[in-house]
Formats: sequence, structure tokens, C-alpha cells
Amino acid sequence: MRYNTPVLKKDQPDDSYKFRELPKPSGSYPYRLSLKDVLPDLRDDSMVFHLVGDTGSMRSPDFQREVVGQMVEQFQLAAPDERPQFLYHLGDVVYNHGEASQYQRQFFGPYQQYPGPVFAIAGNHDSDVNPDSPVAYNTLEPFMAVFCDTTRQAVPFSGGAERKSMIQPNVYWTLKAPLANIIGMHSNVPKFGVVTEEQREWLKGELIAADSERPDKALIICIHHAPYSADINHGSSLPMITLLEAVFEETGIRPDIVFSGHVHNYQRLSRKYPDGKSVCFIVAGGGGYDELHPIASLEDSRFTNDYPLFPFVSLDSYCDDKHGFLKVAIQKTSEGLTLTGRYYAVPHSPQPDAPIDAKLEDTFVLQFGKS
Repeated sequence: MRYNTPVLKKDQPDDSYKFRELPKPSGSYPYRLSLKDVLPDLRDDSMVFHLVGDTGSMRSPDFQREVVGQMVEQFQLAAPDERPQFLYHLGDVVYNHGEASQYQRQFFGPYQQYPGPVFAIAGNHDSDVNPDSPVAYNTLEPFMAVFCDTTRQAVPFSGGAERKSMIQPNVYWTLKAPLANIIGMHSNVPKFGVVTEEQREWLKGELIAADSERPDKALIICIHHAPYSADINHGSSLPMITLLEAVFEETGIRPDIVFSGHVHNYQRLSRKYPDGKSVCFIVAGGGGYDELHPIASLEDSRFTNDYPLFPFVSLDSYCDDKHGFLKVAIQKTSEGLTLTGRYYAVPHSPQPDAPIDAKLEDTFVLQFGKS
């Protein structure tokens, strides 16, 4: 039997000493990027995008290659109104320490055929620094060069890739799209994440700003460290739960959905609040790293779900034995907005040369009120 609630992993050491100071922003406060600055022909009544996390791997590129291949195929085979327009990466692009020397192997090479732009938040591995690197570098320096440039240009360590740098204004930032505001946070290096007080205040301001555009736009938060999780490697992140729930309470604003990575599987959880409303929390960190994280067993004494909020959070669906990715569609109709998420998993075939065909593992639909 598996847990159907989030869990906490017992007796975890405090590794907050791994926190690293953030680099200087490349853009101006409040760190917003209009999607139409990158995709000027974007429609105003429909948006479709891929979403995935934890794609890099030092050991085996096979699963990442299969996941990317299936996303590329969706571009090629989808009808125009169902074709993904971009990819949003939930962090851990490059293992183990975000080194520039690994970007060609773990990002530019695998995503060479991906036809859309790639946006990203940084994961703990992207944010770390290898003390034994023959080339000295600062935390997030390579990530900033790839994703937070001031102009789109060739990346010197891309291996000659055609993909140019992205122009995100900071490591925490908001992507302003016609049908959504996607608030991307930075949760640093420690196992359960750390968010600075400065970023916390920024988040409150962005929630208030995004809420003012409802219900014409969905309000989405992306953060690498998963607040709620039932896996055996990390479990839930109390620092992220404490942060988000406190900010939601202080502002009186909750997002429509929260996407995270860090945990190498797929989970769909629902957090019910005292007013009867719920927020969907999605974990989508099975994008390619070869090690997957199973859901915890009730008999496993290393875990507990004895936490005051957990009775109000249910694990509604999961896929913990296959890699995969999300395809998210937001459509505007006369009735309002509809967000549809579909999780596709890549089968773990014992025959490397066997045809790959991603299987639809989960579908969820969120409805928003009339505009």
C-alpha cells in the first residue's frame, strides 16, 4: 500500500549552509517578460506549452532523449491549434553542478531538434558550484548566460548550437502571456529549498498584480522544490509549504495551479482550503534523469504524514516508474478559461531500438470563471 497524502522524510539533516547568494538580475524590477516579445504571433485565445523538469543526467542520456523526442513529435504531428508553442523547464537542466562544460551534452544537444523557445527556472543542481571544476565560475553564471541574457545570441559553450540564449530578466521572474501569468521562483541549492525575504516580498507583489488580471488570465506558480510530495527521496518541503501557505494567507490570493520538479516522478495533488476551494499542485520532475523516485509505502518507517496540513492534501494521481512530460493547454471561450493538463510517459522498454510511443497517463481540467 502506498501513501495517498504527502509525506515527510524523517531525520533529515539541515543543509541550509549550501545556500548561495543570487546573481545580479539582468533586467529591471519587477522582472517580467512578455511572451509576445519572444513569440510575436502568439494567439490571444489559446496557448499550449510543454512543461518538464529534471531533464539532465551525468550517466545516461537515453531517457532525456526519448522524452525530448516525444515532445518534438507532438510539435510535428499536432494540428495547428494543438501545437505546443514553447517549453517551460522546472529546473535541474544540468547535473551535477550547473557547469558550462555540461550544457552542450545535457541541454543544447538533446534539445537541438526542439522547435520552440525554452524558458526555465533554475534547480538546485543548476545553482550549485563544483569546487573541483578546472574552470572557476560563480553560482548560476552558466544558467544566466543561457536563460537570462540581455539579448538573444549564440551561447559560447553551446557547441555551436543554433538555439540562442533566452532573455529572462532574473532567476525569479514572471512570464506574461495572453492567457496566463506564470510566476517562476528560485528556491536555491539546499535539499528542501530556501527563498530569500527579498524574493518573498516580490512574490507577494506579483500575486497581487496577477490577481488583478483574473479571470482573464490563469495564475500559475512554478518553483523547483516541490512543496507537497509523497516520494521516498525527498518527501515534502516544509520550507516551501511554510513560504507559500503564509504568502497565500497574507495576500488573500492563491494561484490556480503550482508546478514543481525536484522529485523525479509525476504527481497530481489537491490542497483543499477552509473556504472549500482547492489548488492543484503538480510534480513533474521525471524529464530525463535516470533515477526515478517511487511513492512511499505505508510500511516504510522512514516517512510520516503526521503534519497538520496533510489531511487536507490528497495524492490524486501519480506515475513513478516512467519518465515523462506535461502538455498544458489554456483556452478562452465565452464561458471563461479552461486549463487542460496531460501527462505523457515514455515506456521503459528493455529493447533500446524498439519504437517509442509516449502514453497518456493522466489528464486534469481546471475551469475559471467568466471574464
